[in-house]
Amino acid sequence: MKINRLYILGGFVSLILSTSCVDGINEDPNRPSSVPTTSLITSSQKLLVDNLRSEQVSLRGSMLFVQYFAQNTYTTQSRYDIPFSYSDDYWKGLYKTLNNLEEVIKLNTDPATKEVATANGVGRNATQIAISRVLKTYAFYALTDVFGDVPYQSYGNKDADFQALQQNPENITPKYAAQEKIYTDLLNELKAAGDTLIKYQSETTFGGADIIYAGSNQKWAKLANSLRLRFATRLKEKNPSLYQEHFQDALNKGVFVSNGDNASFKYSATSPNEAPLYRATVTANRKDFAVSRILVDLLKGANPVLPVADPRLPIYALPATNTNTYVGLPYGLANDQASKFAATDVSLPGAVVNSANYSEVLMEYAEVAFLISEYKNWSQADYQAGVQASLEKWGVAATDVTTYLGKLPAANQKNVLTQKYIALYMQGLEAWSEYRRTGYPDFLAKEGDVVFQGTIEGSEVTYRFDPLFGDGGVPSRLYYPTKEQNVNKANYQQALSAQGNDKIETKPWVFKK
Repeated sequence: MKINRLYILGGFVSLILSTSCVDGINEDPNRPSSVPTTSLITSSQKLLVDNLRSEQVSLRGSMLFVQYFAQNTYTTQSRYDIPFSYSDDYWKGLYKTLNNLEEVIKLNTDPATKEVATANGVGRNATQIAISRVLKTYAFYALTDVFGDVPYQSYGNKDADFQALQQNPENITPKYAAQEKIYTDLLNELKAAGDTLIKYQSETTFGGADIIYAGSNQKWAKLANSLRLRFATRLKEKNPSLYQEHFQDALNKGVFVSNGDNASFKYSATSPNEAPLYRATVTANRKDFAVSRILVDLLKGANPVLPVADPRLPIYALPATNTNTYVGLPYGLANDQASKFAATDVSLPGAVVNSANYSEVLMEYAEVAFLISEYKNWSQADYQAGVQASLEKWGVAATDVTTYLGKLPAANQKNVLTQKYIALYMQGLEAWSEYRRTGYPDFLAKEGDVVFQGTIEGSEVTYRFDPLFGDGGVPSRLYYPTKEQNVNKANYQQALSAQGNDKIETKPWVFKK
């Protein structure tokens, strides 16, 4: 199966990406035609993860915002100077993903193509549609959490404000749906899709073309319900009854119960399908990203919030070449300050996370356990289950797992969310969203904080965090793409009127207190 999946990833993805991006007379480059649903699902999964973990919005965005990484050179993004082009690329890539997924749905609903779509044992029309709906909710979550109000489309809700992905006739100026509506519908879409997949849980869909789950309807159903836990928890304070309703229903129907349920996309060890961090560092022959001092000190047990040495440190980071010790790079340095810290003097990302065939996680059991702990008023058992799951997922030895669990501080909001932060390493978007929701971890560097104090080139220096943009804290969102300001100006301005100015400190609805 592994060989088959890599073959599909290397072959079909190249085919579909080339065919779906070629401009021609009377052709919509974002709407592939006459393409098998298996090819579309492979390309859609890769497009989704490529954009989620892109150098622009992940490595130079959310991974910095939550201070997992710090920059060695060209440090302006860690000081919140975010180019508009980053938003442009992310927006375009995720809507292209959504158009491909919508094409899978259309091929499975059009009477002229629905029979062909199920040929060769690919799976039922209903389950192909359900899996596509789950992936669409993920792409829309990745858009709305970054920008706030965005153009949105639903399979099951024909709300007049949901105008994205319209093709007949084509709509290049869709309304921006309110984030409150989007989140409510994401939950409903996941519920409906999950129910369909449970109905046919013994069957498979897409087969080896499905890089995430190799076609298992049962695992896709668990992902749909586990994502409901994530999204419902966003609404814990905003809409408590909806939170309770979806959370309990998802638990009843089945969520992740072990690391065997984890949703991840495994990249290839060969070009051109290596993982994003590998492409940004090894392929590009750059060392722009080091592990931040914030994270390294936390894992070393040097942070009083968690004075316990963490066995994940040698997996998350490499020892500094010159000293063979773990040294985090101070976060948010100015360019001239960062130049004082050679790449050989600080810890770079670990070999596991910086491998070509790294498996990028979309959701894992550890997160589910932490969400359940929160739902049960910070339950100890689920907290411990989440920590254990994370340690085991990263390959920590059983004896070290036992030792670490024995030293854990008792479950409470701060301790559970601190462990969740550690477990979400490399999942920058979700860690950033959780920080914006909860304010944890509460030790990230803010404007004016001392990030380094010591001797540099024989002189005593003090470096403070000095953001270039924002209100001094972690950004709340990214700017809308510049193209939207020109092509879809009226709806763009309406979104600003409803949400607030197009600034990184403007909080999207779901993160407003």
